[in-house]
Amino acid sequence: MKNGDNADVKRIMLTSLSAMAAETTTFPIDLLKTRLQLHGVSIKPVSRAASAYSIAFQILRDDGVLGMYKGLSPAIFRHMFYTPIRIVGYEHLRRNFVSDNSASFYSKALIGGISGAIAQVIASPADLIKVRMQADSRAVSQGLQPRYSGLFDAFTKIIRAEGLVGLWKGVAPNVQRAFLVNMGELACYDHAKRFIVNNQICNDNIYAHTLSSIMSGLSATALSCPADVVKTRMMNQASSGESKIRYRNSYDCLVKTVKIEGFRALWKGFIPTWARLGPWQFVFWVSYEKFRHIAGLTSF
Repeated sequence: MKNGDNADVKRIMLTSLSAMAAETTTFPIDLLKTRLQLHGVSIKPVSRAASAYSIAFQILRDDGVLGMYKGLSPAIFRHMFYTPIRIVGYEHLRRNFVSDNSASFYSKALIGGISGAIAQVIASPADLIKVRMQADSRAVSQGLQPRYSGLFDAFTKIIRAEGLVGLWKGVAPNVQRAFLVNMGELACYDHAKRFIVNNQICNDNIYAHTLSSIMSGLSATALSCPADVVKTRMMNQASSGESKIRYRNSYDCLVKTVKIEGFRALWKGFIPTWARLGPWQFVFWVSYEKFRHIAGLTSF
């Protein structure tokens, strides 16, 4: 039991370290994704079309290189909780409820979704702050004052204005997205790697990890993008007497987005989301598997 506890502590530390490296590497792409998803939601008229390139140019012009990292601190803070819970939780569920060698993809998808949903409930406040701080740079470009000066300032202002429950605004679409992301990401990575190794396409090494991460990234993006758009818009709107709430709930946001901007709007930010998930998963899984090997732990 003691050895098992030590192994879990190692896994938690290694997942946090790997996630921090992956998040820092790919954060600018996540910022572009958020800004694309918020395009069309503005108090001022905006152009009908936007591209990742045009938004990146605008951020660099208005805020400089550091503007591409607006909201990095809550993103790092979020992954200190979110990633260890979902990864270590997935391994516990896989070990206790299914056989590693014979589990079906559907069983892995279910436990992946459950572990991701639990992790997201806990990490939702940090995710909300990350979205709002990313959206702040967009508000500045429209001549508005940013709402928050930093992580602590955002925490205190949100609690003061919206109460403690305000930190969990958008938690429903957030959990829906996390369920879908981890259903695709964890199950696909796990299943793909075992397929590659068992069929002797390559050994359990960086090549298998890279191929598996690419496939899991595409699967997770396709499944989660609509929920991600809804989550981003729900979390960005502040609840106060000075501003009118655009969306009453997740369903209302979904309907209004499709009605006003079309069905394709649910996949706004798909390319930067995939462009981020691919490198993110590559950095995370390659470093995590390597760290596990160095620490004397078995492969994921």
